[in-house]
Amino acid sequence: CTQILFGKNVIDISIMAFQTVLVVGGRRWAVHPTAGIRLDGYSARGRAQKSCGFLPHYQFVRKLCLARRWSSAVVSPKADEDLTIHPVTASSKTEKQAKPVPPAKTSSKGSKEAQSASKYEAVIGIETHVQLATRTKAFCRCSTTYGVQPNSNVCPVCLAYPGVLPVLNQSVLEYAVKAALALGSDIARVSKFDRKQYFYPDLPKNYQISQYDVPIATKGTLSVPVGSSIPGRPIRNVRVGITRLHMEEDAGKLSHVAGSSSSSNGSGPHALIDFNRSGVPLIEIVSEPDMSTGEEAAEYAQELRRIMRYLGVSDGNMQEGSLRCDVNISVRERGAKEFGTKVELKNMNSFNAIQRAIDYEIDRQSKLLDEGGTVEQETRTWDDAAQSTRLMRKKGGSADYRYFPEPDLPPVFVSEAQLSQWRSELPQLPASRRQRFEQELGLPQYDAAVLTDDKQVCEYFEATVAAGGLPKPSANWLLGEILGYINANKSDIVQVSELFPPQQLAELVALIDKGTISGKIGKELLADKLAGAKETVTELISKKGLTQISDEAAIVEAIDSVLANNPKELELFRGGNTKLQGFFVGQVMKLTGGRADPKLTNKLLAQKLRG
Repeated sequence: CTQILFGKNVIDISIMAFQTVLVVGGRRWAVHPTAGIRLDGYSARGRAQKSCGFLPHYQFVRKLCLARRWSSAVVSPKADEDLTIHPVTASSKTEKQAKPVPPAKTSSKGSKEAQSASKYEAVIGIETHVQLATRTKAFCRCSTTYGVQPNSNVCPVCLAYPGVLPVLNQSVLEYAVKAALALGSDIARVSKFDRKQYFYPDLPKNYQISQYDVPIATKGTLSVPVGSSIPGRPIRNVRVGITRLHMEEDAGKLSHVAGSSSSSNGSGPHALIDFNRSGVPLIEIVSEPDMSTGEEAAEYAQELRRIMRYLGVSDGNMQEGSLRCDVNISVRERGAKEFGTKVELKNMNSFNAIQRAIDYEIDRQSKLLDEGGTVEQETRTWDDAAQSTRLMRKKGGSADYRYFPEPDLPPVFVSEAQLSQWRSELPQLPASRRQRFEQELGLPQYDAAVLTDDKQVCEYFEATVAAGGLPKPSANWLLGEILGYINANKSDIVQVSELFPPQQLAELVALIDKGTISGKIGKELLADKLAGAKETVTELISKKGLTQISDEAAIVEAIDSVLANNPKELELFRGGNTKLQGFFVGQVMKLTGGRADPKLTNKLLAQKLRG
């Protein structure tokens, strides 16, 4: 544990489970060891190695303090000199907040920003495009495999040759209906496809096959857990309505290549088109404008991806474009009924970017209104390097896509038998699993949230409990040692399961609970298993002679030997240096190869030292 003193502000940094937690002015943020730092719309990646493990970059924290004006009255160009590191007091180590120093007086500019933030509220809705994990495209037999040679997964249908006809992939309908059922939507028994007319180089037909006025599903809802990434923070559920879910096809992908405009050898600025993505099936999920912060929007997108992954209808990989979010955001005076002017945000390739882009845009629009300006309807893109949004294009009004029914595709019918079959195939979803883990297994909210974030991790945990593993100790081992190993070795739970099946984790937990081995020996055994040991946990204990020593006579014998071999330290202890008890415990553990029962050792050693 460490504190940072920045001007007159105290920042506590502590390690909990496999995360670092920062406490700034009484508020908490989680810092994942591999994902980097995300604080109040600012981010940084990497580690700074210190005695307590990993800590955030202090330069980043300084910039954060400057940006948020937590110390605006005392910062200067030489603010680095105000930044010092010192150990946390004992009270801080037990998760008690350090008594905050009274904040410095804020500048008039900071005060105006605070008033502006309380004056306005944001209204946020999200349109999410989810690529479906079908083997072939929506209307032809071309593969959907990602990352292959450009323009290799194409045919006359997805390249829009004259005379070709589309045929709907049955799996597209199945996946769309399952996604809609998971969101509690009403399924249309009869829907249809439409042509959405627009002209762009990556759209070979000059129209997109989509659904307009009769989508496959409407009127759903999603309960979003906000605050699930921070240990100890109560999770609140935000209800977000789902307006509609419809099927459509994806466009191709344009890559813009820079070059010299004066070049005469063809190397000037140009664009490359890859049609492999053209015709890949999508569902578009349109939310109601029920969110009001960047955090809520980012959590909404994450929960949506969890559901898609649990269903198996999409891999949800944002870096591959499998899940793309367009955010519509406006601000209005708090309590007003009318919406403000909507701005669309695009090109956010991570959940962190979604939150930061929205937070920035709320601030930008609020300042604009405070200065007497007008928010214009436009599309903006998120610039991650500049940490700001910038204009892409102005919108004069709603686009006229000249929709009309797709003449080459018949209406889509969903029978009662199909609907019943697909409903019966739905797995238990993240929200209901979180609730079950909390209510039936007694897990804290944070543990339940992390365990259910990934379906395979969740199934590993459930298999461990089914094999007899105690829920809380099993969760601790999975969230701590096993996920720590996965992060450090860029592995995954599937590989871990092959080396260390959940049944063996249950066995390990049971042996520790019975006192057969200690937690320290358990970690040694886990390391052996993850290194490829073929023996079971019990076989390894027998082979290496790691059974915990719980016999009082054997431990007393070891204690007597340690005291006899360290007369100077014994004399110092009895002279008042009681901190040396830890030294004697360490010597007993060393003598017994770490096998002595720690609790019994401490008890017997205390008796001997007093005697």
